[in-house]
Amino acid sequence: MDQLKSMVRAMAAQASRADALEREIETLRARNADADERIKRLMQILKAYDRARFGRRSEKLGSAAADDDEGAQQAFLFEEIETGISALRTQVGTGHAAQHKRASRPRKGFPPHLERVEVVIEPEDQPEHAGKQKVLIGEDVSERLDVIPAKFRVIVTRRPKYAFKGWDGIIQALAPAHIIESGLPTEALLAQIAVSKYADGLPLYRQEGIYARDGVELDRRLMAQWMGRTSFELDILADHVLGEIMKGDRVFADETSLPILAPGTGSTKKAWLWAYARDDSTFGGSGPPMVAYRFEDSRSGDCVRRHLAGYRGILQVDGYAAYNKLARKGAGNDGPLLAGCWAHARRRFYELHVAGDSRVAT
Repeated sequence: MDQLKSMVRAMAAQASRADALEREIETLRARNADADERIKRLMQILKAYDRARFGRRSEKLGSAAADDDEGAQQAFLFEEIETGISALRTQVGTGHAAQHKRASRPRKGFPPHLERVEVVIEPEDQPEHAGKQKVLIGEDVSERLDVIPAKFRVIVTRRPKYAFKGWDGIIQALAPAHIIESGLPTEALLAQIAVSKYADGLPLYRQEGIYARDGVELDRRLMAQWMGRTSFELDILADHVLGEIMKGDRVFADETSLPILAPGTGSTKKAWLWAYARDDSTFGGSGPPMVAYRFEDSRSGDCVRRHLAGYRGILQVDGYAAYNKLARKGAGNDGPLLAGCWAHARRRFYELHVAGDSRVAT
């Protein structure tokens, strides 16, 4: 009888555990279903915004400022959606996430200039392997992208002084030339600050806070002085790049507005950044692509006339009238030969097509 009671109690306990497992499974199923629905909804939003984003990028119909702001907001939204999708898939478990795994496609591989650090993981020797000789028959190789965070270091330069026994005079190596003579920064630090500020949009006050985390105090006013000196030294390089661009048979020109601070007014004013590019790769050229920038307070034709004085090649531009003042007159060759832009021409036809005003445009 006791044995029978024990069996009944064991069966009851087992049934209870089975019920608990069943409830847990149902809970997981519900959670997975909810996650699937949320992922599906986020993917739909992502695709819709993706279409809107790239559609407007190729056919911008609004103002440039509005497009820039909207593009930045959309890029931020894309990141948030992708992050949310990844978090949901991780939440429901690796086994479930595998169902959503994209079809495998060949990896492009990392650029060859990156340093390769090889790590070899050998199998552990087991007791049953004693006395046996291992023969390498193959290996699995995987590559993962790693990064070494930027870190400060101090370059200590010593210049010993020497004298000769029994002779007058002292010899010593000359001090190397630096952009900031007798200053704190090396040229590598100046490049880091300049690229962060002008290429990555990282203001000096933000860099000041970032560097302070490493215990390095660099006042933004001091860095601003460094940037002024660096820009002065780079003038020769900037002029050289524009000179090399003007040697090309084809130059692409464009200009864009640039808000700058207007001290004393509490607001900004509009300035202009003129860009001149050369890329002969599609014409069989072997030279590297180049672009030169010129900052101006106006958009007048005098600016481009100064920038491209003496150029006689093909100048591809949009429809801005300032470039027309440079065009060759008659059959002469005094000035560049203007070439229009298909993208700008197509845009007008696209506007007519969208508005339904012209069957010919469609």
